[in-house]
Amino acid sequence: MPVPETPSAGGFIVWIEGLPCAGKTTLAGAVAERLRGDGRKVEVLDGDEVRRLFSPELGYSRKDREAHARRVSYVARLLARNGVAVLVAMITPYETSRQAARAAAGQAFYEVWLRCPVEVCRARDTKGLYATAGKGGVAKLTGVDDPFEEPLAPDLVIDTGRLDVAQSARRLLEYLAEKHLTPALAPA
Repeated sequence: MPVPETPSAGGFIVWIEGLPCAGKTTLAGAVAERLRGDGRKVEVLDGDEVRRLFSPELGYSRKDREAHARRVSYVARLLARNGVAVLVAMITPYETSRQAARAAAGQAFYEVWLRCPVEVCRARDTKGLYATAGKGGVAKLTGVDDPFEEPLAPDLVIDTGRLDVAQSARRLLEYLAEKHLTPALAPA
């Protein structure tokens, strides 16, 4: 009789990317709560929070966005190598930034793209970004007047335009269990 594989206690990085209001931070929070309930050490690195605390001098040019992604990937790597499950919730609009983050990880790295149409994100507009951009108050809003390069080979795609938070979290947790990083979920 085969012995089931036990989840890894080692650290890993889940890099959750997508348009503004695609649900990155919400999903990371829901998954973090579940992992903490399972006794895991977990940190959520929200791109907006990290920018405000570590990178307030950076703007939104391509060069600045890539510098921000490098800083976040460095912190994620430090945490993961110390056994922490790291959930990065960050727009990360450029493929070069995503590939650099993967290369810098140094351990288990999983790229998760939250596919969500800009119309759905605009309707959510939890931070008022789309409304402000429509009035000319936000320059270079990703997905509106600044590009979001569709990921070339994400490890997982979650359609947050169609799935709610609980369904999206379950999909990500199932994926992590398939990779033997977390315990298997009970059947739905």
